[in-house]
Amino acid sequence: MELSKAWPLLGGLTPQQFMKRYWQKKPLLVRQAWPGIEPPLSRAQLFELASRDDVESRLVSQLPKAPGWQLRRGAFTRRQLPALSRPAWTLLVQGVDLHHDGAHELLNRFRFVPDARLDDLMISYATDGGGVGPHLDSYDVFLLQVHGRRRWRIGPVTDDRCLDDLPVRILQNFQPNETWDLEPGDMLYLPPRWGHHGIALGECMTCSIGFKAPLRGELASDLLARLADGAAEDRKLYRDASQSATAQPGRIPEELQLFAAQAVQTHVEQAQALECALGELLTEPKAQVWFESSDTLKKTDGVVLDRRSRMMYDQRCVYLNGESFRAAGADAKWMARLADSRRLSSRELQQLSKPARQLVADWVACGWLRPAVDGAGS
Repeated sequence: MELSKAWPLLGGLTPQQFMKRYWQKKPLLVRQAWPGIEPPLSRAQLFELASRDDVESRLVSQLPKAPGWQLRRGAFTRRQLPALSRPAWTLLVQGVDLHHDGAHELLNRFRFVPDARLDDLMISYATDGGGVGPHLDSYDVFLLQVHGRRRWRIGPVTDDRCLDDLPVRILQNFQPNETWDLEPGDMLYLPPRWGHHGIALGECMTCSIGFKAPLRGELASDLLARLADGAAEDRKLYRDASQSATAQPGRIPEELQLFAAQAVQTHVEQAQALECALGELLTEPKAQVWFESSDTLKKTDGVVLDRRSRMMYDQRCVYLNGESFRAAGADAKWMARLADSRRLSSRELQQLSKPARQLVADWVACGWLRPAVDGAGS
């Protein structure tokens, strides 16, 4: 990945220039970011995905009468979806990259942003006039038009109040300052909390590549929960041998308060434990994901990460699908290569130590990695 080279996907900017000038700062419209693009899935394939219980899907319809909007959650049979001739409805299918190789390959084009921030690829199918109303999101998003046309109205949000008693969150006082019609191959980047309203101009399909930013409170809660699992193994007993008799039995002893504070700080301040908890949290598979056992790894095979696998690393460990593994020396180098490129050739596998090769074989058996002929993609 050449980060200092101009990318048509980013309107002639290098990834470095894009991150410095636009990322989390201001929108960017790129005409023909991806010339000749076609939807990674056909309409029929997208509808079939929406019929599955392991795929998150939503149907948003605009109604002629109050309340004006309807939201339903999948799975949907084809008969449960409106007729194609009916205007103003939208089908949203989340995590398409988890279920389709073409969508996964499209998502890989955006890996100049750390995987730790990547959420998923959503595909929105809409009939004429379809949309989900003016709204804002708490994540960065690339809106790539892959079929038909969609009109986007965008603007900064100074009033984030939403209309009451609606099943969808629609801004009460949206004031757009730009309007653009996107055609296949055009792309719009929006930072978090930037108001936007997309309206289908005829039948259309849009790919949304989302990068979720964790809320600090939620992240702290999740990390503390993971740290608590390790803290439960701390068997140090509270002792109060110097406790005197008291006439205030309802008062909590200060020594116990100090012991409790030290108990929490001891585990929170362990940098390695915190880093490990974060790595496991960031690589936890989506709730609807499960893996099937794969074939035995042969000596002539390379490996590729399954498209549903999430793998990351830091200075001490590698993390794969919510689990952590210590790695050092050459093993750490090749495990980092696997995480970055999502593959290792058979020659590269032979550079691993015997225990690390066995670990890779175990991951293949779990279905986290797949055997592949050298040069095959994930």
